Order: sequence, then C-alpha cells, then structure tokens
Amino acid sequence: MSWWEGNEETRLLIAPESGSSTGTGNVDGVMLSLKHPKSGNKACYFLNNGSLQELNWFKQSYGSWFLGDYVCQDGGLYIATAIDPVFLFLPIFDEARLKKNGDQGMFRSVDEILFVDNYPGYRHLLSIAEDCMQIVCEMKEVGSSKFFRLNDSKVLAWMCHKVYQLKTTLPTLDKNYGAQSEKDTLIEAVALLGEYLNEERVKLLCNHLKLDLRQAPEPSSHEFVPHFVETAPADQAKNNSNKKTSNSGKQAKKMKAETNSQNIKDMFRRVTRSGK
Repeated sequence: MSWWEGNEETRLLIAPESGSSTGTGNVDGVMLSLKHPKSGNKACYFLNNGSLQELNWFKQSYGSWFLGDYVCQDGGLYIATAIDPVFLFLPIFDEARLKKNGDQGMFRSVDEILFVDNYPGYRHLLSIAEDCMQIVCEMKEVGSSKFFRLNDSKVLAWMCHKVYQLKTTLPTLDKNYGAQSEKDTLIEAVALLGEYLNEERVKLLCNHLKLDLRQAPEPSSHEFVPHFVETAPADQAKNNSNKKTSNSGKQAKKMKAETNSQNIKDMFRRVTRSGK
C-alpha cells in the first residue's frame, strides 16, 4: 500500500522529483519513523527511490491551500529535503560497536546493526546503509559476509569535508555571507552541521578546526521557523483534531482577519541581518 493511501485529509507536501526506481523497490515511497541524529527523538523521514529525505513543517497563523478546484483547510506545508543518510547512521553504528575500556569496539553486520528496538523503519535502509557507511567505517570480509566498525578518524575527516562543502556553498545562497569574514562563515557552517551531530562530535570538530562556536555571528531572524515532523502527516492531522476537540468547550476568541496575503516564495526567503 502506498504511503498516502488511507489518509483521510489532504496535506501539501513539496518533495524532490522521484528518480529512477531501478533496484530500490521503493517506487511509491515510504514514511519512516527514525531517531533524530542529534536529539535521539522520534522524527519522520521519507524514503523514495533510494533517496532519504527529512520532513519539516511550516505553519502560518491562518491559511489554507487552493489545489485546483479543492480547498485544503490545513494551511501547513510539509517540506521533504534530502539528507545524507550517514548522519542518521552515525549514532546507530556508534552504539553498535559496544566500545569498552578505550578499545575500538566490535565489528558487526549491517543487518544486525540496523535491528533497532521500536524502530522498524531502519530495516528499510538496508539497501543504502552498506555503501554509505563505507565512508566512515572499517570493513572486514569473512567469506561472503561483510562486517563494519565505525572509525573515529574517518568520521572526523567526513565531518571536515561536510564543513568545507557548506563553507563554499553558503556564500552562493545569501549575499550577507559575502560581508562576513571567512572564519565567521566557517563557524556558521559548523553550527549548521551541529544540528545533526551530538555535542561530543561537535566539540571534537571544533577542537580540530580550532574554532569557538561562542564567537558565532548573530543568526539571521526568520519569519517562518521549520519544525521537525515527529509523526506522519496523517497522524499529525489526528493530533490536531484531538486538540481542537479538547478545546471546544472554551469560548472561541474572535479571529482578526488578515488583510495581507503572501507569495509562497516569500515563505522561504532569507531575511537580511538588518531585518528588512
């Protein structure tokens, strides 16, 4: 059954166009509940044709969507953006090596590592895990079987590569980055990467690059703040419905009509540091 079948209410989701489905077996896509790589909390991801995407949710105070001749009452907007699966695999592979007394831990098979209690969604990632984790793991072959162990040196090299990728990309996204120093851009790149890494790895990365995140420039304000989706859109709808029911006994406040409408592009523009 496709992930959208059985949903009682329509939701608007913007996602990258599906690529070739050869060898993936995920033609229709599937919603997965996985651990967020930094917080460890449950978050919703979308696996489509071998591409793993994280779901974020934007919501204005009042609003609906006009979809052809249909009006979608919920004005929330779900955004699916590609994420490097290595971020999600890092904490799982780190825990799986069972380090003791300063040793490097055990080699384990991918099938064994991705058996995570209460998170069956990781089983859907078996087809992409092996290729991803060769970047940051040591590998041993015993007969036809492969076993992996996370390598801290490889992880550090991978994190540095990600930081310098971001450092190169950020100035192309916003002219404000061109006005700040190279060091400030590097610090901001590390801070962005730190949203997907635990504190220990962020500290290790900062020490290696000789950076202090406390010197980070003031972040630009955003009119719309994304929220990680913790449940699938259908479940989110049920939760919202329950909240409305529980508050039905209270006297509703008169809503103030909004007189200014906004273009969808304005929802994602980066506000300048001056706030204009």
